Amino acid sequence: MNDQNEWTVNLTLPRARTSELRGRQSVRATFKLTEACIGAISIVAAHLGIKQKSLFDHLVEDINTLNSIAGELRDVSLRKFSRVQKTYVISRKSLCSLDEVSRAHNAPRDALVEYSVQRLLPVIINEQKKHAARKKIMADITRHFSDGRILLGKLEKILGNEDPLFGRLETLMTHYRNTYGGMLDFMERGKPIEEFQPELLRKILGAHGK
Repeated sequence: MNDQNEWTVNLTLPRARTSELRGRQSVRATFKLTEACIGAISIVAAHLGIKQKSLFDHLVEDINTLNSIAGELRDVSLRKFSRVQKTYVISRKSLCSLDEVSRAHNAPRDALVEYSVQRLLPVIINEQKKHAARKKIMADITRHFSDGRILLGKLEKILGNEDPLFGRLETLMTHYRNTYGGMLDFMERGKPIEEFQPELLRKILGAHGK
């Protein structure tokens, strides 16, 4: 400690490697994927509130997992189902991992992506079950909200809108209405995952190499 009662702290920090920093740079990469595969990426990212880039990087950045997938995809053809070009923003590290594994195993890069997306199926199925349960509960919440509005109208009719009891219930119902609206918006955003068909993605992935 110096004379001015200030602390002097010496820190030794590890140096950031240029290669690691470059690996985190964002690049654009275009793949030819099935609509089911594209839909799975979009749905999970939107439903869980994460960026597609983060999800994509999570799926393909791990080179060990890609090597395991590539072992099953040597010399496969991707002619069974129609595919469309889709451009994603991903990290340079993810793109390098895909290119490296694709060359090493002679596995199509697009197939590596589609098989990686298969790892999302348990997440999608689990979220579909939760969404179905939420729909049932929302029916109860809707009835409860409707009963509250009826009760508020009844209270106004009996006591008038200047009554303290009416005022407190009105405030409560105002908060309820805002919260209920948010619930409805959330359920509306969940419709794509409700309509997604996991068996279609399984069928497409199972067709590789046949």
